[in-house]
Amino acid sequence: MASPFPYELLTAREVAEAMRVSTMTVYRLIKSGELPAIRVGKHLRIRRTEVDAYLDARVVCTPSKQGGGPWPAA
Repeated sequence: MASPFPYELLTAREVAEAMRVSTMTVYRLIKSGELPAIRVGKHLRIRRTEVDAYLDARVVCTPSKQGGGPWPAA
């Protein structure tokens, strides 16, 4: 059965644990506008889809067989 809620809301701590960073890093990402959040009362909640989109946008390309280096050419 489908959930009655269209998305899952996470706390800053849950996001930090999933990303293996500190909660302060999550709050900095929210404050800078890089990671959208929802204010519920005096608490912040982050949609799981927003976390997924944030991480997907930061995937480092794997090196090509011809490039030789570990990072993509600039």
